[in-house]
Amino acid sequence: MTSETRCGYVALIGEPNVGKSTLMNRIVGSKVSIVTHKAQTTRMRIRGIAIRQRSQIVFIDTPGLFPPRSRLDRAMVATAWNSLNEAGMILLLVQATRGLTETVQVILDRLDEQVDNQPDAAAKISLVVNKIDLVPRASLLELVSRFSESRVFARVFLISARHGDGVDDIADWLADTVPAGKWMYPVDQIADASLQVMAAEITREKLLLRMHQEIPYRTAVETERWQMRDDGSVRLDQSILVTSKSHKRMIIGPGGRVIRAIGEAARKDMEQLTDCRIHLFLRVRLEPNWAEDPRHFAGIGLAHQDITDRTEM
Repeated sequence: MTSETRCGYVALIGEPNVGKSTLMNRIVGSKVSIVTHKAQTTRMRIRGIAIRQRSQIVFIDTPGLFPPRSRLDRAMVATAWNSLNEAGMILLLVQATRGLTETVQVILDRLDEQVDNQPDAAAKISLVVNKIDLVPRASLLELVSRFSESRVFARVFLISARHGDGVDDIADWLADTVPAGKWMYPVDQIADASLQVMAAEITREKLLLRMHQEIPYRTAVETERWQMRDDGSVRLDQSILVTSKSHKRMIIGPGGRVIRAIGEAARKDMEQLTDCRIHLFLRVRLEPNWAEDPRHFAGIGLAHQDITDRTEM
């Protein structure tokens, strides 16, 4: 048995809501990235760190790729594409029930260009077909056959990230395939995002789950203060940014009931994450154009270099 250690970065890309975060969380073995049934849940680049055998696999969970409209959208799409530059391996996730959509075809064309310019790039790109439990076997085989026509993929995996089917096959293959080298993170570290950013993501998750229609997509959560107290607890102040007075009223709710429920659910998850008592104070702030203002992007985890006015899908 070899004592050699391995370590490498693996980027997860694909359309919104295809299961990238669910897959990463399952392999990491803990909730690193928030998960909801809403599209565009992931807005920033989140790294989750998994240990498999003697390998450390650093996943880069990226925002879903989609045709951008706002400046925020363009920053999210740029974040996803820029992540490919730092990853040694790429997993393209597609949803079995959607098949080969126009957006997936755009992604494939771009990966094809990458392989044309760098032929050995094909060895690091694999296809992951998720939610296979939701389609008949015949339809699944037809879909895999269509994707197999592409020369981009080194491997094809069929999984259900939610139920865990086929996930071990991906983890074992990655553990064997990432390059030999020293681990980049301590053995007990499962993510590299700051606690402030992760706390904001937790609150946004509860907001997404609680609210409906377009409201969650017009909001952001910023952590404004993280203060350790003498008793070991934390005072945490966060702002929920909204674009209209009506959305502000709906998030606060009659007598403040809605925002209290969001805060209570978020506080419980934060205490589980930090293993300390959290005093969470939420306020809703009207910022009509926050999605076009890059000053807010760093607060939601988007790097400055990802902010551009010209990014296309």
